[in-house]
Amino acid sequence: MTRRLAFSNITDLLRHDEARLAAFGEYSTHDRRDADNRYPSVTLSQANLGNAFSGYTVRVGFGYPRVFFYDLIVDTASAVTWVGARLPYLSQSGVDTGEPVAVDYHYGSFRGTIFQDDLLIGVTRLTISTMQIGVAITSSDDFPADGVLGIGPTLSGLGALPNSLQQTIPTVTDCLLRQNIISRPIVGLFFQPTVANTDNLGEIAFGGTDPAMYSDKNIGYTYATTTGPSSRYWGINQRITYADTEILASTAGIVDSGCTFLYLASDAYERYRVVTGGTLNPANGLLQISLQQYDRLHNLEFHIDAKIFKLIPNAQIWPRSLNYNINGGDNDIFLIVKALATPTGAGNDFVNGYVFIQRYYTIFDGRSPRRVGFVKTAFTDADTN
Repeated sequence: MTRRLAFSNITDLLRHDEARLAAFGEYSTHDRRDADNRYPSVTLSQANLGNAFSGYTVRVGFGYPRVFFYDLIVDTASAVTWVGARLPYLSQSGVDTGEPVAVDYHYGSFRGTIFQDDLLIGVTRLTISTMQIGVAITSSDDFPADGVLGIGPTLSGLGALPNSLQQTIPTVTDCLLRQNIISRPIVGLFFQPTVANTDNLGEIAFGGTDPAMYSDKNIGYTYATTTGPSSRYWGINQRITYADTEILASTAGIVDSGCTFLYLASDAYERYRVVTGGTLNPANGLLQISLQQYDRLHNLEFHIDAKIFKLIPNAQIWPRSLNYNINGGDNDIFLIVKALATPTGAGNDFVNGYVFIQRYYTIFDGRSPRRVGFVKTAFTDADTN
C-alpha cells in the first residue's frame, strides 16, 4: 500500500476532507467469531506525490491476458472501484456496459462508465474475474492517484449510478466472496504511521486478519451503528473523553481510511480545543499548541463498547517531520483534531480518519450483523510524530 502526498497545500487537503464529509451527511459488543487466519494479503506503501497526505494506495492490475497496473487509493467509505484518473485505462479485455457512474470524494471526483474486466490486486496476484469497475471519462485535475479501490460496505455505493440511484455495485470484497477466493467478507487494515517523507508500509488482508500486524490477541469488536447516515458506511457508536472531561457523548460516526484527520462534531471539537489550550493557526486551519502544552497533554480515550482505545499525546499531533507540508515551522506542534460543520446529533458526529487507523489494526467484518474491530499494534504507543 502506498501513502500518497497529493495536495499542493494544507488548504487543499482540508477542503477536500470537508467536501467528503458533506457528502456523507447528504446522501459494541464482543463475541467469539474468530477471524480466518488463512487470508490473501496485499502489501501497501506510501509515496510522495505532492505536499500533503491524502491516503494509502495499492497496486492493482486490469485486463487479461495483458495486465496494466495502476495505483488506487484504499477507501473504506466507497464501494466503487475505478481507474483512469491519471493514467489511461488500456485493458483490451474490458467490456463497456454503457452504464454511467459518478462519485465525489474529499480528494476529488470522477465521471465515467461501468466496464466489466478482470482485476489483479497487489503483487500477490489476487485475481477477480469479470468485476464491474468504473472507467473515468473525466476526473478532477488534482486527483491524487489513478483511481480508487472501494472496500466500503455495498450500501456506500448507493447513488453512484445516475440512471439507477437505488442500485448498488458489487464491491471488491463482494466479488472475492462470490468467487470463493475468500470464505468470509472480512478486511483487515494496517497503516504504518508516517515517520518521514518516505515510503512507509501497510497491509490489507482479505478474508481474515494478519496477526503479525498486531500486538494484542484481544480484539475489541463493536456492531455497526443503525443510526443514519453513518449506517451506510463502516459506522460505529463511540464516546470520547479527555482526562475527566467528556468530549463527545456516545453517538454515531464512521471509520474512514480515505479521510486524513480525526473529525468531531463542532461542540465536541470546541471542548477539545478548550482542554488542550490549542489556538487556531490561520495558515493551515489546525489547532497549534506550545511544547509546554504538549507536555501536559492527556490521552484522548475512545470508549467503544466495553473497551477503551487511547490516542496518546504523540498520536494527537501532526508528524513534525512533515510540518513544512502544512505551512508550519520545524518545531511547531499541531493537533490532528478537526471540526465537523454540524453539532452533535447529525447522525455522523465523528470521523476516525487514517490518523486513528495508524494506531490500531482495524477489521471490517461484513458478516451479518456487520461489525468493526480494533486491536493494538507496535505503533499504538509509539512516539513517531
